[in-house]
Amino acid sequence: MTGKAVFLALLLLTACKQEAAAPVQAVELSPQTIGFYCQMEVLEHAGPKAQVHLDGLPGAPLFFSQVRDAIAYQRMPEQSHKILAIFVNDMGVAPSWDAPGAGNWLPLGDAVFVVGSDVMGGMGVAELVPFGDATKAADFAALHGGKVMVLADIPDSDVVPAEEADDAPDEDYSKRLRSLGENTGD
Repeated sequence: MTGKAVFLALLLLTACKQEAAAPVQAVELSPQTIGFYCQMEVLEHAGPKAQVHLDGLPGAPLFFSQVRDAIAYQRMPEQSHKILAIFVNDMGVAPSWDAPGAGNWLPLGDAVFVVGSDVMGGMGVAELVPFGDATKAADFAALHGGKVMVLADIPDSDVVPAEEADDAPDEDYSKRLRSLGENTGD
């Protein structure tokens, strides 16, 4: 291989590495945006939203009708793809609770949250309300109750409260499969 060919090969490898290292960008919501869990149009629900970007699925994030659901997804051990980035609506700049915004995203790790407030998220259950400004979060907590917390301090019990976990489907899949077989005569 000539020196020129080696140089070109190195240049191409460098360009590929730079392209792969490009930061993940948030995607704006549209009327066609569907929630990962609920399979409903995300914009039809009040409260903040989230998007999770996965390795191998560029530009096609998973959207969530509630921030709490995206954090639950992040904490699940059964991930099929590496999470590259999570973005949440900044409710400190949102037009309103009913219209949290289509493009006011901030990285999950940059947010502070109001946990335990009296407002319900898009799916009608408790929400972890994200803010880019801790002062705005404190003002929201003063009006709606709750505590201001960073992500690392939010306990799992606030992500999936015990009363909801008790209502979750039985996760013993072999038991569920046996039950299905018994109901069909197999």
